[in-house]
Amino acid sequence: MPADRDAILDSARYLRNVRPLDPAELREYVEGRPHEAVVRQVLREHAVDLGVVEREDGTFVPANDDPIAPAFDGVTELPEAYAWAVEDLLVERWGANWHRGDSGDTLRETVRGFKEEYLQQEAVEYDADVALGYAIYHLPAYYAAVQYALADLADDGLFSGNLRVLDVGAGVGGPALGLFDLLPEDALVEYHAVEPSDAAVDVLERLLEEAPRNVHPEIHRETAEAFDPEGEYDLVMLCSVLSELEDPVPVVEKYLDALADTGTLLALAPADENTSTQLRDVERAVEDEAATVYGPTPRLWTGERPTDYGWSFDQRPDVDAPATQRRLAEAAERPSEFQNTDVKFSYSLLRTDGRRQHDADLSGGQLLKLADADDWVTQRADAVVAKLSRNLADEDANPLFKVSDGSEDTECYAVLVNETSLNRALREADYGDLLSIESALVLWNDDEGAYNLVVDEETVVDRA
Repeated sequence: MPADRDAILDSARYLRNVRPLDPAELREYVEGRPHEAVVRQVLREHAVDLGVVEREDGTFVPANDDPIAPAFDGVTELPEAYAWAVEDLLVERWGANWHRGDSGDTLRETVRGFKEEYLQQEAVEYDADVALGYAIYHLPAYYAAVQYALADLADDGLFSGNLRVLDVGAGVGGPALGLFDLLPEDALVEYHAVEPSDAAVDVLERLLEEAPRNVHPEIHRETAEAFDPEGEYDLVMLCSVLSELEDPVPVVEKYLDALADTGTLLALAPADENTSTQLRDVERAVEDEAATVYGPTPRLWTGERPTDYGWSFDQRPDVDAPATQRRLAEAAERPSEFQNTDVKFSYSLLRTDGRRQHDADLSGGQLLKLADADDWVTQRADAVVAKLSRNLADEDANPLFKVSDGSEDTECYAVLVNETSLNRALREADYGDLLSIESALVLWNDDEGAYNLVVDEETVVDRA
């Protein structure tokens, strides 16, 4: 006779806070004593409702609702399990020599095609070839970028071990896989993916088979505009989505409304000028009315908001090219055309509880406010700013970094013309770090139409 699912669940609810749920023991509480494998499957299917995670020994314990701080030390590659899953799909479609002959030519032309459509700011239409091309070309960088974007949030104790996640425009799953691997193995993740493309979902479903055992996915085949969120989410992700939307602001506002009181919305975009500045435009449009900017862009002066051009992006060490990229590149005249290992991205973290990464108010002091930089030209000034770029200068030029205090209406940069032990923090600081700068020379750069804070032997820079 079929196992009494309700009886299994009733027993699990009774015992979950008493001791670990052991399927071999739990079966003894159920009439007919179903096989322990059946009990285990019922517990897995209802883990989110029960609020339990499965341990390596096969028992289930309550998920950790306290803040967690995952150990994160960067990303060097896409894990083999995910790379092999993509390979499986390629072999299934074209055979073991998918990267050669007509199929290899088709894939290379497909990758060239969606790269060109992206450069022309045209919407990419998914089919099976495009979905697999995306998995080959974009998966590793997206997998890495989302972890860097969320690491500070996790370090600040803003993730618990029990997360409800909404991934809007999930695509083939790079950001989702990155999130899962950022979290501890015993984190309970109720994962909802919103993705209208059947071809992308086919790839996503296969990759989700490799997700950690305590990830419980559900896929909604709808557009970002049409999907109606149910309940509240601890994390909403819109990764490489805003540029695909006709009117992104109301879409972002809708998903901000779906956040839990202490939840976060991550908007992530490629680092190129168009998508990066669009992301900042959306960030600023929803600010105050619907959200607070948690980071990485700061708001350090009461009542002030940045109105500069806003092109800001992070860059992290390259990831290794997975075997699928290397194989596709073998027969190409320009192999680099198919090896996408750069980890360059723009991102915004939005919340509705008023919390910011840098909760500072510089009003009323004697510091330089970047909005007033013109009044300080040719003078030395003290300032507190966030570092919002890696080195933007050519190899033989003085290191150049975008900086912001959230008040500027014109681009501002810190130029390191003479590095000393007292100012090297400018070069060494991470993206988004807050810096205290003493005695920087303020100059106007007419060629670039920007203000420069010149950091020399008279300047002291510390992490604030």
